[in-house]
Amino acid sequence: MNRSFLTITLLFLTFSTAFSQTRLGIDTPAPTFSGTGLDGSTIDLAGLRGRVVVMTFWSTRCAICHSELPKLDLMTAKFDPSKVVFLALSMENEEKISGFLRKNPFRFQIVPNSFGVVLQYADRDRYGNLDMGFPSYFVIDQQGTIRHRANGYDKTRGIEAVIGKLIAK
Repeated sequence: MNRSFLTITLLFLTFSTAFSQTRLGIDTPAPTFSGTGLDGSTIDLAGLRGRVVVMTFWSTRCAICHSELPKLDLMTAKFDPSKVVFLALSMENEEKISGFLRKNPFRFQIVPNSFGVVLQYADRDRYGNLDMGFPSYFVIDQQGTIRHRANGYDKTRGIEAVIGKLIAK
């Protein structure tokens, strides 16, 4: 009887671990990446150490993004670019994004073709499927640690407060 109980318990633990949800949590190291900005510049997350990095994952087809990205763009003017970097990553290509930006210009660095980065930052459900709401926000501190994450509507005030705390240290 003890052996059956042990076998069932081990099977349960194995399957629950294999099919558990994964999520990048607060206070975990941010996965590093490099990419090419829409302006042709190279963006390397590890090279941004020493500054707070605000990353936004977005899409031109995302209605919430159409509302939230202008708010985030206004926030860029409130912070010294030598202390805070704003990155907007999209899985879409340069052509699609450029068309959108003609009507909706932004001051932060746009990183197109970022599907690989999305794979690093997206949550996964118990079956391994990607689960990321747009827009998704990650605030990374000066040492490369995730200090805040959010997604959806009306998150800019919370993001701004976290940035303020991090640069005040």
